[in-house]
Amino acid sequence: MNTLADFPAIPAGWAYLDTAATSQKPQAVIDAITRGYDRDYATVHRGVYQRSADMTLAYEAARRRVASFIGGREDEIVFVRGATEGINLVAQNWAGTQLEAGDRILLSTLEHHSNIVPWQMVTERVGAAIDVVPLTADHRIDLDAMAAMLTERHKLVALAHVSNVLGSVLDARRAADLAHGVGAKILIDGCQAVPRMAVDVAALDCDFYVFSGHKLYGPTGIGVLWGRAELLDAMPPYQGGGSMIDRVTFAKTTYAPAPTRFEAGTPHIVGVLGLHAAIDYVEGIGLDRIHAHETALVAEARARLSQINSVTLFGPEDSAGIVSFAIEGVHPHDIGTILDEDRVAIRAGHHCAQPLMDALGVPATARASFGVYNTLADVEALARGIERVTRIFG
Repeated sequence: MNTLADFPAIPAGWAYLDTAATSQKPQAVIDAITRGYDRDYATVHRGVYQRSADMTLAYEAARRRVASFIGGREDEIVFVRGATEGINLVAQNWAGTQLEAGDRILLSTLEHHSNIVPWQMVTERVGAAIDVVPLTADHRIDLDAMAAMLTERHKLVALAHVSNVLGSVLDARRAADLAHGVGAKILIDGCQAVPRMAVDVAALDCDFYVFSGHKLYGPTGIGVLWGRAELLDAMPPYQGGGSMIDRVTFAKTTYAPAPTRFEAGTPHIVGVLGLHAAIDYVEGIGLDRIHAHETALVAEARARLSQINSVTLFGPEDSAGIVSFAIEGVHPHDIGTILDEDRVAIRAGHHCAQPLMDALGVPATARASFGVYNTLADVEALARGIERVTRIFG
């Protein structure tokens, strides 16, 4: 795969291995954003002049594009600031109105903080409780344990499709079947899945699905909440303001139907256009090709790092685009700093997954994560850098 030339922010000789945190942007996305601001810009859903009408058409075309990308319906796509806001929206406006004292939510050990804290906030308010599914020996969500844990008191299951630390891939359809078997709804955090594998929410049979644009080679500040139409229709508004209303008086306000009901205020118009361009970009390459490319890079990275005695690898052998590791006697922040001197950019820390760090028995890990722009030369640079770290601290 030869896409490096599409990414102007990646200079020659720099190995960018932090895509799980945020992806670099292809020129096609940058151009879409630039056009949106310097040639086509106008507000949406409000103006009667032609440019506003044209921008509204482009904005809603992006909604249709997102729907086709994940196999949903146009009226099931809510534009939010990112996956975090999408999860909070469901937590406050579905769980916050449906759960009562004694109800339970099921999460897993490997969840990102954004798929933990919003549920804690809700359960503390309504008197519900959270249960946590453990991991298998090879660091996957243990669905057999999940099946044994689920009861009719569980009203919601919320799980990551792909772990942002371990790269382990959830069997989301089986998880959905298990949740539905006890009458629970299921939300899937797809942030790490949509950039590297085809997602079909209908085939997964989930109830809510969220992802962020900036991990999908798109801009920051834009994300997507997909929800079943009947669930969105039954949910109250998330925020009040312009656009999300039907009729406002001081006596009473009535609200627009979903998804407009959840998009108060002037939206991130150009961010939506950039997201459209990002989806076009990844589908132009082909998600199957992207997955195969990243799988090969992960396999090579794990093979190279496993040859270094002081390195411990986390996650399954077939992790999706992510390799987390530790070096005996070396803090991950020191690993990241030394690799940066060699022009290799990785992430070091708890990765917003402190409960997972506790389960792994480490305070933090170093993480290399791959994208369409990475090559085997980047894996080689990573391996050389880690060998240098071991020599410094050896």
